[in-house]
Amino acid sequence: MYQINFNEPIHIYFIGIGGISMSGLAEIVKKENFKVSGSDMKESALTNHLDSLGIKVYIGQNASNLGDDIDVVVYTAAIHPDNPEFMEAQSRNLPMLTRAEFLGQLMRNYKTPIAVSGTHGKTTTTSMLSHILLQADTDPTLSIGGILKAIDGNIRVGNSQYFLTEACEYTNSFLSFYPKISIILNIDADHLDFFKDLDDIRASFKKFAALLPEDGTLIVSSNIENLSYITEGLKCNIITFGTDASSDYSASSITFDELGRPTYTLVHKGKEIRKITLAVTGIHNVYNSLSAIAAADLMGIDLDTTQKALLAFSGTERRFEYKGEIGGITIIDDYAHHPTEIKATLSAAENYPHNHLWCVFQPHTYTRTKALMKEFADALSHAENIILAEIYPARETDNLGISSATLAAEIEKLGKKCTYFSSFDEIETFLLENCAQDDLLITMGAGDVVNIGNHLLGK
Repeated sequence: MYQINFNEPIHIYFIGIGGISMSGLAEIVKKENFKVSGSDMKESALTNHLDSLGIKVYIGQNASNLGDDIDVVVYTAAIHPDNPEFMEAQSRNLPMLTRAEFLGQLMRNYKTPIAVSGTHGKTTTTSMLSHILLQADTDPTLSIGGILKAIDGNIRVGNSQYFLTEACEYTNSFLSFYPKISIILNIDADHLDFFKDLDDIRASFKKFAALLPEDGTLIVSSNIENLSYITEGLKCNIITFGTDASSDYSASSITFDELGRPTYTLVHKGKEIRKITLAVTGIHNVYNSLSAIAAADLMGIDLDTTQKALLAFSGTERRFEYKGEIGGITIIDDYAHHPTEIKATLSAAENYPHNHLWCVFQPHTYTRTKALMKEFADALSHAENIILAEIYPARETDNLGISSATLAAEIEKLGKKCTYFSSFDEIETFLLENCAQDDLLITMGAGDVVNIGNHLLGK
């Protein structure tokens, strides 16, 4: 594999530079005096931001975009071998790295690289830990899979030993990383267009845990089924967190305020330490915060600093994000696109003030929807009023013979009424006719369902 010497700036070309992760990586190396250029299929706020930094971004992907002075090409998992820029790079025998390989090489330049993994909660937990590192004045470099208000973006270039990033299991990308501290939040069946089954996913996380050096630390949820399979044979330090009081870090006496924000007693190795209050909703964030607290303790950050940071963290974009009100109706947007995430979001909503709850869900990818059809139906059946938008295909072209109407029928088998519309216009009209004062409307999904709330609010 081609190795980049980060002490000798070269010209790096990013295919798919407008993605949330790729744009951040491009910004990091630009600030390290590398020459950076790249392409994406459409203009966006992220590509405009890169342009403002002096990065040449081509809209549309063509072989002619690759100049003669390019030293290495970095590409995302979404780029196929028939991509014209990919083909051009290959024909010229240019060194090529996947996004994950590039990120892994970048991590090796830091004394304390931290990787946050798990099927759910990566962005929120990375953001919590980012707030803690910033509050502690550690001057970290951050790479987050969402927009964090504290840094007004998804990337921060620091000048210390700390590098914090999300670690996604899709296409086994996190196996190219070199962490010193790894967090595993949970392991569920997902990305079944790549993994064969849950056992295949668990095997991938086992390999990820094994990447840690002997002087490294794994911070892992004790709620993971058969956790010993993941941890057996590891020579690194292991710290657990979770619902079980036998975990190294657990929570007791959990309560919620009028907006569903939790307060709990932090328990460390069976001893009650202090009260912790969060500014984000949901019991799932209690356990996300426990992993962040464990990492902060490991790095020697005092609990007063950690608590201040957690209180300052009100969430990232599209994670139970308050969008506004119209006609007394509160609109929240959430990225939940897996049954476990849906249950967590709906559970958080129960503690949020409202009269009636309306959930507009847009399934994400045909593969995920078909593989987890019954699980989606069960999770959504906990909502008071369910509206389905059509499936967001993302990278997929084969609909596998299903649509959101298929999921609606599955929900109705559970005795729950569900309304399906094929267009956003129909959904917006329905909501305006049926939602009332003091109702709570959640738009939910990883696609463009957020636009429904934005349209209703006139954004």
